[in-house]
Amino acid sequence: MRGAVAGLVSLASAGAAGPMAYVTNQSDQTLSVVDIGAGEVLRSVDIPGAPAGVAVAPDGRVWVSSPEAGRVSVYDPGSGDLRAVELGGGPLGLAVNPVSGAVYAADWHGDRIMVIEEDAVVAEWPTGDSPSGLAVTPDGQTVLSADRDSSQLSVFAADGSLRAVVPVGERPFGVTVDRDGRLAYTANVGSDDVSVVDIADGAVVAVIPAGMRPYEVALTGTRGFVTNSYGDSVTVFDLRSREVLAEIDVGEYPEGIDASRDGRRIYVANWMTDTLSVVDAETLEVIDDIAVGSGPRAFGSFLAE
Repeated sequence: MRGAVAGLVSLASAGAAGPMAYVTNQSDQTLSVVDIGAGEVLRSVDIPGAPAGVAVAPDGRVWVSSPEAGRVSVYDPGSGDLRAVELGGGPLGLAVNPVSGAVYAADWHGDRIMVIEEDAVVAEWPTGDSPSGLAVTPDGQTVLSADRDSSQLSVFAADGSLRAVVPVGERPFGVTVDRDGRLAYTANVGSDDVSVVDIADGAVVAVIPAGMRPYEVALTGTRGFVTNSYGDSVTVFDLRSREVLAEIDVGEYPEGIDASRDGRRIYVANWMTDTLSVVDAETLEVIDDIAVGSGPRAFGSFLAE
């Protein structure tokens, strides 16, 4: 399948645009391709099926989940090519193994992780109820699934063997792994907090309070940032002391969040205000709001730098 692409600039100029954000817009069923340096949308890519999850692969391709259509789409920013991989179920969270290139899709309806290689499902790993967010450690050896309705984190080896099941806060949605691959952070929408999990030990080592219905966590070198979807805000905490430092007002119903590679900027997708907020990670101020499509969710790793 090829989707319609509404180009505002040429592909050649888009390739030279610099750091980009790929924002899934569930309401108008598009992917916004955002030049975050210029603060503008370069193009809108039509993706049916209420796109929600997103993961930018190391090779630059962008994977997008459409839970209502039972498929994932693969967008190549360089060529503009868009194709679909039919999966069935309700794929939501996505993650890409940085070493093997395997793509993982959390099947919200089927309680499983679908492993995709060469545009085909090659394995299925059973999870708890309603898996949502996924993450992979930097060495590619461990895959984590936030199983929302089981209030647990499932920890898998790269071969699919289950290493641990870790009880966390109530109804975890997003899960994020630190740059060392040592700690995982789950945003628990039911208990309004963040669980910090030692991956090797398979145990919660801290619980950090957040705002109303925390959705996803982003990390810099020293701080964590969690979107509070019912609080219209982002809670900021110190990674070492695990103390809450601040709460930043952003747009209405923030969900997806990601950090720039250098840790200087945080990007927040605001579902109800159709914007991508840009936060200075040091001063904790919102320095820009970029208009995107309707109903942005951007659940996952949506930055390419």
